[in-house]
Amino acid sequence: MTKQHDPAIASQSDISKRSLMRAWLWALPLLLSLGFVLGVLLWARNNEAEERALQRQTMISDALSTEAQLRAKLDDEIGHLRELAARLQGQKPSTESLAAQPELNAGLRRLWLSVTWLDQRNRIQAQLPAESEGQRAIEEDGLSLHLTAPVGKDGTEGMLVVRYAPALLLKRGVPWWLSHKYDIQMVDSADQVIASSTEGSVRLAQGPRPSYRVSFPGPLRTSPLAESALTDAALELTLRDPPSISTRPLALVLIAGFLPLIAGASWLLRRQVRHITRAESAWRTEAAWRRAMEDSALVGLRARDADGRLLYVNRTFCDMVGFSAESLVGLRPPMPYWPPDALEELTARNRLNLAGHAPREGFEARWRHADGRTLEVKVFESPLVDAAGKQIGWMGSIIDITNAKRLEEGERRQIEAMSHNARLTMLGEVASTLAHELNQPLTAIASYNAGITNSLAKLGVSDAAVLGALQRLGQQAAQAGRIVQRIRQFLTRREPQREACDLQQVLTDAVALLGRELRRAQVQVDLQLAAELPPLFADAVLIEQVVINLVRNAADALQARPQDRRIIICSSRSAGSAISDVDFLRIDVSDNGPGLAGRSAEALCAPFYSTKREGMGMGLAICRSIIEAHQGLLEVGESSSGGARFSFSLPLQQPAGEAGNSGESKHD
Repeated sequence: MTKQHDPAIASQSDISKRSLMRAWLWALPLLLSLGFVLGVLLWARNNEAEERALQRQTMISDALSTEAQLRAKLDDEIGHLRELAARLQGQKPSTESLAAQPELNAGLRRLWLSVTWLDQRNRIQAQLPAESEGQRAIEEDGLSLHLTAPVGKDGTEGMLVVRYAPALLLKRGVPWWLSHKYDIQMVDSADQVIASSTEGSVRLAQGPRPSYRVSFPGPLRTSPLAESALTDAALELTLRDPPSISTRPLALVLIAGFLPLIAGASWLLRRQVRHITRAESAWRTEAAWRRAMEDSALVGLRARDADGRLLYVNRTFCDMVGFSAESLVGLRPPMPYWPPDALEELTARNRLNLAGHAPREGFEARWRHADGRTLEVKVFESPLVDAAGKQIGWMGSIIDITNAKRLEEGERRQIEAMSHNARLTMLGEVASTLAHELNQPLTAIASYNAGITNSLAKLGVSDAAVLGALQRLGQQAAQAGRIVQRIRQFLTRREPQREACDLQQVLTDAVALLGRELRRAQVQVDLQLAAELPPLFADAVLIEQVVINLVRNAADALQARPQDRRIIICSSRSAGSAISDVDFLRIDVSDNGPGLAGRSAEALCAPFYSTKREGMGMGLAICRSIIEAHQGLLEVGESSSGGARFSFSLPLQQPAGEAGNSGESKHD
């Protein structure tokens, strides 16, 4: 069998896991502290290695720089020596000729200990200073090095040998800041010190010191009498006062004091977390009870702070507006359930409510559901206080009164409909009486017109204008009689007298009847009639009255235009739809007037509604009733020129059961 998982048990398991995690949350700072300590030790070790590497690189750079400076110093001395040899060329080797050279004295002041002039057999021909003085200087300065330069072409006149002390070279050739920072020595391959920039007592230091050795080859003379070439001499730099770059002892001391402190803080935090966990468990239980009671309420609840931000909404409120609590909590006005067309009104009301001016008996408001439908609600506001008794916002109770409003509106509309029906019944009776009373005068007019026409014919009057006027008078009287008769039959709930008629002729006759009125109003009518339309089965007189009413309304609306007043009457045929296969004839009456101003077909065709001062508000209502009695449809819209467009469609096929024109109509 398949095991069924209870959501409540799963939720309780999740809560237990979260509680267990919070119970051990106190250990997180301790673990983070241990990680921090380990990171500090690693940082100290890496920092020490980096500083040693940097110190080594600096020492190498200084050693190479010192070697280059000493070599440059020696190259300069060799140049002076060669210049001295050039001056002695062609002179007899002697102490006087050697002493007479200014380069000699300059070299002795700089670096030279002695200058010796040897012949081709390396015998001393002249020497300055004297051998005893030179030997004493060499003994004072330690080992000496020498520089040589030939006298004459290819040394035919001998060789000049300059002795100098390497210790003096170090003192004068090394910058002072390097001498202050390093112990600088020249050593041979056996690590014997040839020269040093400091005395032995100063060079002594406790422990090993960083040093670096760079090759410095050059001719050396280990004693005043013996010559030897040591090409493996080197320059060694030893750091005099190496800085203490190890931070490990300090880090260990700090960590030794830090770990007990963090352990004590973790214990205190563990105890505090346990207290908070117990209090949170009790609070969660109480909150669950309170939420269950709030969600079971049939009244929507919302809590807002002093700025109008939503702090809490219950489930009833969310169901009422169609938004989830997560999407509402934290929002500021304007709210998503406020209708766009009522933002200013609701914003002003919200400002008054937050200022404490909400009525105690509540107020009604119009909201919008998330699906777009309108809600009617009643809101009661009361202060929201915290645990200290301080007001922090407002608590609102919302009741949905949409259904009550709809019932009230339905009752009001029913009363208005009954009142309209009573007025329509009275109007029908008045119209029926008028139609009955007008029938006899119209009959009398037609009879008198026929009598006058016959009398003129007997008298032999053949004036075409008079006879034409009398003929048109008879036609108009007969037309008026037919109209009165059809209206009377329509008001007595009789079916229209339908017969096959030419729609194009009906439209042309309607415009012709209004010709003089349209010319007086300076309105141009453009007939755009489709060719070869089939016959229409309808009451031509009533359809003609519909067209006359629509054209007259359009002409009245065009009076707002100073000029270029146009009415376009179009006829067309439209095929049947998927619901009905019956074809329709469509008539459009369009104008370039001011338009509908946002009014709908229901408002314009409502009984007793009129946009004209002297209008009764029955014209379009009667037109709509006539079109619907023919199973047609009356539509209202805007024309392409921005004016109004009234259209009606009539079926071409004769409805079943209407071959005769008898029987009661279902149209009221």
